[in-house]
Amino acid sequence: MLMAHPAVLKDLIAQYEALTLLGAEESTPQARQRLADVSYTLCVATGTKDVDMALIAARHRLSGARPEDDSLLQTAVTAQPAAGV
Repeated sequence: MLMAHPAVLKDLIAQYEALTLLGAEESTPQARQRLADVSYTLCVATGTKDVDMALIAARHRLSGARPEDDSLLQTAVTAQPAAGV
């Protein structure tokens, strides 16, 4: 399965959250369609069939979301001086 780039997922999450915050479900037909499009794209990008599961899967793929993801620790390790220096 192809996996969406984390930057794409982050953008889709931001769009979905903005649309729901602005009440797109109860707004104009264009806003409802945009929310439906973003929801569908999130589902396709994460291989899920439900937007709630898609959001969980997308957030899981973002940097620092998993316990075994050390991408945030790498900068901290390089910033610390070596022992005995």
